[in-house]
Amino acid sequence: MSRIGKKPIPLPKGVDVSIQGNTVTVKGPKGALTNTFHPDMTVSQVGDELVVARPSDAKEHRSLHGLTRSLLANMVTGVTEGFKKELEVNGVGYRCAKQGKDLVMNLGYSHQVIMHEPDGITVEVPNPNRIVVSGADKQKVGQFAAEVRSKRPPEPYKGKGIKYVGEHIIRKEGKAGKGKK
Repeated sequence: MSRIGKKPIPLPKGVDVSIQGNTVTVKGPKGALTNTFHPDMTVSQVGDELVVARPSDAKEHRSLHGLTRSLLANMVTGVTEGFKKELEVNGVGYRCAKQGKDLVMNLGYSHQVIMHEPDGITVEVPNPNRIVVSGADKQKVGQFAAEVRSKRPPEPYKGKGIKYVGEHIIRKEGKAGKGKK
């Protein structure tokens, strides 16, 4: 039994939901999100709550039940509070800056790495060693943050590179730490 799928999603004030078949649009102060769900799942609005129902207890339906409810809850959270990922740039000479809608990063390559800010995503650079990616769509925020991190992932010897704030990098000893006889 899906315990997550059975929980109703409370709708805060200022959030408007429209349901057409299996397409749900959620509008709020931070924007509007639209998603099309599996046709077997039934999404309905009961008072100021969203409820997801499934047709049977088949394994596929049980897993889709929880998934649909989680995606809807993320849509509601996104249009009210938004999502945010913070990245940290570590390394001598590594820094980033914002130029218009572009994120310009110096990451030890012979060239600058330039990434364009996608629609619905806001990129801020509060200082040269920190990047804040925020937006209403959790998937887009996480995907863009992962793409930024992939330009120079942290290496295990000195920890240089781009990492998430709070991410723990497992460090390795260099060749001198092998042990002498």
